[in-house]
Amino acid sequence: MFKIKHVFILSFTVIALSIAGCKSRFEKIRLSNDVAKKYQEAIKLYNKKDYSKALILFEDLSQKYRGRTEAEDLNYYYAYTLFRLKDYTTARYQFKYFADTYPTSKNAEECRYMGAYCYYLDSPEYTLDQENTYKAIDALQLFINLYPKSERVAQASQYITDLRAKLELKAYTNARLYYDLGGYDISNYKSSVISLKNAEIDFPDIKYAEEMDLLIIKSQYAYAKNSFPYRQEDRYTEAIGYANEFIENHPESKYLEEAKTLKTECENGIASAKELMTLEANQIAKYKAMVEKDNSKDTSANIKNKTPNP
Repeated sequence: MFKIKHVFILSFTVIALSIAGCKSRFEKIRLSNDVAKKYQEAIKLYNKKDYSKALILFEDLSQKYRGRTEAEDLNYYYAYTLFRLKDYTTARYQFKYFADTYPTSKNAEECRYMGAYCYYLDSPEYTLDQENTYKAIDALQLFINLYPKSERVAQASQYITDLRAKLELKAYTNARLYYDLGGYDISNYKSSVISLKNAEIDFPDIKYAEEMDLLIIKSQYAYAKNSFPYRQEDRYTEAIGYANEFIENHPESKYLEEAKTLKTECENGIASAKELMTLEANQIAKYKAMVEKDNSKDTSANIKNKTPNP
């Protein structure tokens, strides 16, 4: 029993010393002024996928190799180490730095592409701010413009398509939100129309075109329906115009009947608004006539009361 325990303790001590020895070796290399040895160790660590330790050495070497011939390869590995660690913000900067600094390098095209790809990976969910999405599209398009014959162009183009789809979805959902909030303030319905039309200008080939065109009719219809009667005719008429455009542009749409129904509702709305306006006008006329009649009686009575006795 004692021997087993002794062997266990001895084994544990050997392992601990080995680990300590490895750590000590790395620390010695990190603190060393032998840049060549440090560079070789950084490459070894990178190839072993120990990117955290490799990064420490590459960051130190990047200052010492500045202006030297070896700096090109060093910066290449440095950028990829950051990429492997999923620090896409810093990696894209380093990839771009490499492409700008070494434009004739055999790795320049690759690094230009990887910088754009990092932007793509940093593009957030469609519900969040899309600044990086726009930057990713610009970076990918720049790559295509600089290297139109590259084998990476097809993939870059697909990434742009994916990113634009995200922007389209955000534009559609933002406009839809205005419509959904319309019940709280009818001006939201008008904002929905404006937002939808702007989205279609920004994205002429948007895949949600039919849904958006129908939502424009529904938004304008709701805007008219919830307006004061004297505003309704003009606003219903505008909705009818949108309905006619939908019928003409989407003759095979699954929403066609709904668009036609909305058009009919708008026409009925105009008739009802005119009826109501006529009724109100008649009531106002009757009220004015009654007031004038009462005023006439009061005037006659006043004249009679003021007549002097003979």
